[in-house]
Amino acid sequence: MISVLLTLPVVIALFTAIGLFFVRDSHRVSEWVSAISSIFTLIVSWVLGVTVLEQGPQAVAFGQWPAPFGIVFVADLFSVAMVTVTALIGVVSVFYAMADLSHKPAYGLYHMLMHVLLAGVYGAFLTGDIFNLYVWFEVMLIASFALMVTNARKQQIDGAVKYVVLNLVSTLVFLLAIGLLYGATGTLNLADLHGKVGRLSVEIQTSLAALFLFAFAIKSALFPLFAWLPASYHTLPSGVVALFAALLTKVGVYALMRVFTLVFPLPGSGWQSTLIWVAALTMLTGVLGAASQFSIKKILSFHIISQIGYMIMGLALYTPLALSGAIFYIVHHIIVKANLFLIGGFLERRYGSDQLAQLGGVYKAMPWLAVLFLIPAFSLAGFPPLSGFWGKFLVIKASVETTYYALATVALVVGLLTIFSMTKIWSEAFWKASPEARKEASLPLKIQWLYCAPIVLLTLITVLIGLVAEPFYQFALQAAGQLLQPDGYIHAVLGEKE
Repeated sequence: MISVLLTLPVVIALFTAIGLFFVRDSHRVSEWVSAISSIFTLIVSWVLGVTVLEQGPQAVAFGQWPAPFGIVFVADLFSVAMVTVTALIGVVSVFYAMADLSHKPAYGLYHMLMHVLLAGVYGAFLTGDIFNLYVWFEVMLIASFALMVTNARKQQIDGAVKYVVLNLVSTLVFLLAIGLLYGATGTLNLADLHGKVGRLSVEIQTSLAALFLFAFAIKSALFPLFAWLPASYHTLPSGVVALFAALLTKVGVYALMRVFTLVFPLPGSGWQSTLIWVAALTMLTGVLGAASQFSIKKILSFHIISQIGYMIMGLALYTPLALSGAIFYIVHHIIVKANLFLIGGFLERRYGSDQLAQLGGVYKAMPWLAVLFLIPAFSLAGFPPLSGFWGKFLVIKASVETTYYALATVALVVGLLTIFSMTKIWSEAFWKASPEARKEASLPLKIQWLYCAPIVLLTLITVLIGLVAEPFYQFALQAAGQLLQPDGYIHAVLGEKE
C-alpha cells in the first residue's frame, strides 16, 4: 500500500498531463480531467501524510533494485508536508486557471503543462537520489519555460529567456557537483551519502558543498543570484505566476535543507557563517526591491526573495527550533504568497492593470476583497495571530537563543518594511479614490466565483494556521527533528545496511 501511495502523486500528475495533451482542444474536458486529478492527488497526499505521521519515514525501491543501487522514493514528515501543500496549490491553481486563462488560445496546454510542473515538484520532494533530484528539476524547468512562452508577448519572452539562462547555469553547476560527488563516493543515494561523505577530506567536503550551495542558491533566488525572478515573474499571467511563486523557489529551499542536513551537515560544511550572511542580505535586498516598486506583481515578486531569507535563516541557525520555524514558514509562505498573487490577478483582470497608479477605489467597490487582501498581507508582514507571525517568531527566537542578535534585528526590520510595501498596495489600490479614466471589465458571475473561491479557501487556511498554530508547530518540530536526526530516514531506505 505504501509503495503505491508514495508514487501516486507523480504518476497521477504525469498520466493526467498525457491525457490532457490529447484532449487539449476541448476546454470543458480539459477542465474536468484537470480538476478531478488535482483533487484526487490532494486526497492521496493527505493519506500519505497521515501514514508517515503514524508509521514514520517510508521508502519504496523501483524495479526491486534495493538501495543504494536502485531508484527510491522516500517520504518523511518534511517531504509529505511539502507534497500535501503542493497538492493544495495544484487544486487552487487549476480552478483559478478556469477563470484567468480560459480566454487564452492555448488554454488546454496550460492545464497540461501545469500538471507536468506539479509532477516535477512532487518528484523533487519525494526522490531519495540526488541525480533524480536533478532530473525532476529539469522536468520543472522545461514545464515552467513552456508555461512562460505559451501565448507569450515580447516582454514575456524576454523574461523567460532571463529565467532559463540563469537556471541553466544552476543546472550545469548542479550536474558538475553530482558527477564529482559520485566520483568521490561511488553513490548518489542520499541516505547512503550520509555515511560516505563524512569519510572524505574536509577540503573535498567543503568544495563539493560549495557547488551544491551555488546551484541551489540560484534555484532558491538567494542573494546575489536572484535576478531571474523579478525579471520574469511580473510578465506572466496571474494563473501561472501564482503557481510559480508558491512552488518553484521552495523546491530550491527544500533541496538546500535536505542536502545540508542529510549529506553535508551545515555546521561541518564550512558554509554556515556564509549562509547566515546570505539569509540576512536576501531578506534586505528583497524587501528594499519591493519597497521601490509600483506594480503589484513586481512588489510581490521581490517579496518572494525577501521571505526566502527567513527560510534560509532557519537553516543557517541549524537548531531544532530554527529548522521547525523554517518548515512552518515555508508552508505559510506557499499559501500566503499564492493567495496574494491570486488577488492581484483578479484586480488586473477586473481593472485591466496591476499598476498602482491606475488602481483605486477597490475598498468601496468590493469591501469583501479588501478584507481578503488584508489577511494574507498582514500574515506576510508577521501580524499576530496569523500564520506569518508564528513562522517569524520561531526563527527570530532561535536567532536570539543562539546570540545572533544582528540577524534577529534584520529580520524585525524587514518585517516593518514588509508592512510598508503592503500598506502601499492597500492605500493605492484599495483606499484611494478610483481614477476617473479607469475602465472596469464586466465579468460573468461564474468567472467571478472561480476567481474568488480559491482566494477565500487560502485565506481561511491562513487564519486556521494562525489561530490553531500548536499542532502545526508540533508537526514542524517533529519534521525538524527528523532532519537533524535522520536515522529513521536512513533505516527506511537502507534497512539493515545503515
